[in-house]
Amino acid sequence: MDLLNKRLYFPPVSDADESGLLAIGGDLTTERLLLAYQNGIFPWYNEDDPILWWCPSPRCVLFPENLKISKSMHQVLKRNEFQFTINQSFENVIVQCKTIDRKDDNGTWINDDIVDAYTKLHRMGYAHSAETWLGNDLVGGLYGVKIGNVFFGESMFSKHSNASKFAFIKMIEYLQKEGLKLIDCQMKTDHLISLGAEMIDQKHFQQQLKLHCKI
Repeated sequence: MDLLNKRLYFPPVSDADESGLLAIGGDLTTERLLLAYQNGIFPWYNEDDPILWWCPSPRCVLFPENLKISKSMHQVLKRNEFQFTINQSFENVIVQCKTIDRKDDNGTWINDDIVDAYTKLHRMGYAHSAETWLGNDLVGGLYGVKIGNVFFGESMFSKHSNASKFAFIKMIEYLQKEGLKLIDCQMKTDHLISLGAEMIDQKHFQQQLKLHCKI
């Protein structure tokens, strides 16, 4: 496990330990974040800890053509209950992801430095948000980083039943029109598996990045 300094560098992803932890330290500059994502590495740490960089294997991913939409979600989509937008309220989405109450308390890792760093990536055209609206109210959404034809999902929130799932499905449909080839879901959850996500090994994941993740 490497200790990073100001030099723009990451160790080979094969150096990650069994949990996926690859390196500690460094910073959240746009240059380092873009280098990280191009290599399948992402930051995830508690506010009082140093920055931790991860590259777990196997990796939870979703190939857009394998997206599964349940019968109940088909009904939600047909009812037109929600409205969908892309990149209309990025800062609001990331703040909601940061502050919303979660049963597993996984939202607390999004600190002010993360918000600032990803907002800068958004202004550069790399970080994107998908929003679900109920009338004028933002009731769900997600954000992540898109490089080339790969979308790296970071976090989502929901204040209404099916709102985050709606944003996820509509985002995939939207990005497929732009050539989307892979969604990196990072960590396995039952929710993601139900939507068609699967686990692939590090070699396969890195091959996909080389093919589709190009600035």
